Amino acid sequence: MLTNRLLRSLDYTLIGATLLLLAISLVMIGSATHINTASEDRYWYLQRQGLFALLNIVVLVVSLYWDYQQLARMAKGLYVVNLILLLAVMFVGHSALGAQRWIQIGPVSLQPSEFSKLIMIISLAQMLDERKDRLQTWRDLVPIFAYVGVPFLLVMKQPDLGTSLVFLAILFGMLYVAGINQRLLFSIFGAGVAAMPLFWHVLKDYQKQRLTVFIDPGADPLGSGYHIIQSKIAIGSGMLTGKGLFEGTQSQLKFLPENHTDFIFAVIGEELGFIGCLLVLTVFFVLIYRSLQIALGARDDFGCLLAAGIVSMLTFHVLVNVGMTAGIMPVTGIPLPFISYGVSSLTTNMLSIALLLNIYVRRQKLFF
Repeated sequence: MLTNRLLRSLDYTLIGATLLLLAISLVMIGSATHINTASEDRYWYLQRQGLFALLNIVVLVVSLYWDYQQLARMAKGLYVVNLILLLAVMFVGHSALGAQRWIQIGPVSLQPSEFSKLIMIISLAQMLDERKDRLQTWRDLVPIFAYVGVPFLLVMKQPDLGTSLVFLAILFGMLYVAGINQRLLFSIFGAGVAAMPLFWHVLKDYQKQRLTVFIDPGADPLGSGYHIIQSKIAIGSGMLTGKGLFEGTQSQLKFLPENHTDFIFAVIGEELGFIGCLLVLTVFFVLIYRSLQIALGARDDFGCLLAAGIVSMLTFHVLVNVGMTAGIMPVTGIPLPFISYGVSSLTTNMLSIALLLNIYVRRQKLFF
């Protein structure tokens, strides 16, 4: 049982926002997949997501008794485990949608690149905590870039451009909080922009097509541009109040691909309209704002860096996924946190919330 003191110390705004997003997720996954001829049970996705949501809530509660500061001592070991998992994908992983990203463990298909985001946050927080006074020159940053670069390249090899970009968002968000020289930070961005033409040549053909059709989806309306076109039609047709739950034609009639995963925000737009989209974005704003407040109120630099990494990850996910479904960002395969279907993504996000709550309740000395 949770102690009374611990119960009084919890951030109930963060908990409420998380539970509300989970509830929205289950409703929208149920709506998007209830017509599913590929499975005998049309609510298979809903039941599976609900089961893992409950399991993750249990893990969250148990983790509150465990001091997050112990992660600093485990960071290097977790980093090695992360590399082993990402390497394992290359040899024993199975492919889907043109990428080799998943490891099958019994009936559960896990995506190590999802877990690698949180592991990278923990490992990088420990490293930056040790080096926070040495972030003023290019030479200071070489070990940090190398540290992040190894898992970054392993994920790119899968290929998983979306997760690779999340690594960069985490890296720069945490560097900023750690106190990097501001001129150096702008120089890095400038160098990155200048290197983009070189980056183009390492992309897979389908990744290049996604970036090309982002500018002109009509150039390949039945191929690479199909996702964006159908998503924009779905969101636009929802107008102010939407067509109603289970009534979205783009989603229910299978015009909208990946409607329960990457493009679930388009289902929200079609069935719940502008009001539904605004509600979801407001809940995300509250969750990210509270996460930022936890970072600012952490009792040590390690906790602050952990929370900052999680804020960077969640913010990037929301901006890119919503922008992708609205057609203002390229399709990168980044799920919408807590709402898109996916065991690995859900678990990573719930563990992140558990870590934020752990940091929050230990902003002052507590006794259990």
